[in-house]
Amino acid sequence: MAERLLRGRLLSFRRRPEGPEDAGALDYEADGGLLLRGGRIAAAGDFATVRGKAPEAEVVDHRPHLILPGFVDPHIHFPQLQVVASWGAELLDWLERYTFPAEAAFADPAHARAMAGPFLDRLVEHGTTTAAVYCSAHAASAEALFEEAARRDMRLVAGKVMMDRNCPEGVRDTAQAAYDDSAALIARWHGHGRLGYAISPRFSVTSSAEQLAAAGALAAEHPGCHRQTHIAENHAEIAAVARLFPEARDYLDTYDRAGLLGPQMLFGHCLHLSAREVARIAESESRAVFCPTSNLFLGSGLFDRQGLEGAGVTTAIATDIGGGTSWSMLDTLAEGYKALALRGERLHPFEAFHWATRGNAEAMGLADRIGRLAPDYEADLVVLDARATPAMRLRMDRAETLAEELFVLQVMGGRDAVAATYVAGRAQDTARG
Repeated sequence: MAERLLRGRLLSFRRRPEGPEDAGALDYEADGGLLLRGGRIAAAGDFATVRGKAPEAEVVDHRPHLILPGFVDPHIHFPQLQVVASWGAELLDWLERYTFPAEAAFADPAHARAMAGPFLDRLVEHGTTTAAVYCSAHAASAEALFEEAARRDMRLVAGKVMMDRNCPEGVRDTAQAAYDDSAALIARWHGHGRLGYAISPRFSVTSSAEQLAAAGALAAEHPGCHRQTHIAENHAEIAAVARLFPEARDYLDTYDRAGLLGPQMLFGHCLHLSAREVARIAESESRAVFCPTSNLFLGSGLFDRQGLEGAGVTTAIATDIGGGTSWSMLDTLAEGYKALALRGERLHPFEAFHWATRGNAEAMGLADRIGRLAPDYEADLVVLDARATPAMRLRMDRAETLAEELFVLQVMGGRDAVAATYVAGRAQDTARG
């Protein structure tokens, strides 16, 4: 079995840092070696020690760059890759004007296949190696994305969106069709290689109580599947849900009545939740996903990380392409820093990089497989260059600590900082084009 030994500065997290001085949360090797074998990490540590375990292995020298676990993006939309940077008033208007027409095109299997490669290319060129993805309402879109991800042996969780009302005919299904299509996709793709299925009612504005019940039935029948949806992103959306579900206590209750809450549920946005909703999300161990660039772009609101986590909610951070404005988790962390600062919170770079790697892996229930540089973990990696641009080099000339370097990467890095990406131990083509 072919072996490859990467050399560079290794950084990953064994747990969430509890503050700027919590170096014990980090695994850091100034001259590290990472032995890759069969798509996994076979050994990690000091380069000389790891080299002694595999003296014949090919050495790929990434010094002086940092090698980290690949970024994890827990909320992104496949059919919106051509919608990024579309001018719009607010969420519901933006969906109607741009998103639904773009998603209608994914009824054509040829179009879906043509878009699947570029979508995954954009992820890996920005250092993202795992994602939770919304496809369109058409089974063909999910089929195309799963096929391409399987070809690359990429870890991906995805699902066909379920929508049976308040949307154009071209993206509308029915409760029964959504159930049938999702069940067939689960049978075909869930657990196939490194793929997982996410039961995906878009949100309660576009799913009837019958369709949410169908999603809940799927969740009960397939407890190993993820669930993903949106909640409390926008005040007009919340008001619409209240009109559509007069019997529900609140927005969250529309999902709770359907049996959709639990550790496998990824709730996008969570900006305007009531105290009852926050408490119930915590009690059910559902996850709250922060999408800073889309929240700011659409003027939706500010994420209350301290309040949610203080109540016991596990949080994640994501790009939310295409309401989000960047594919880069580095850019997402930078905007997250600014959005949280408006609430009086400062996101330390140790916390930020934990969040985008092991933290997001934990939120997705995948922390036993991805998110660390340790033996037996999957070899999904990103190599970051903190001197990638002239401006970054100028700033780095004054940086003295690892934390300062990480903050330079977070604020100034973006796509430029990604020197290499590895998926299942294989270097990916991250050249621009």
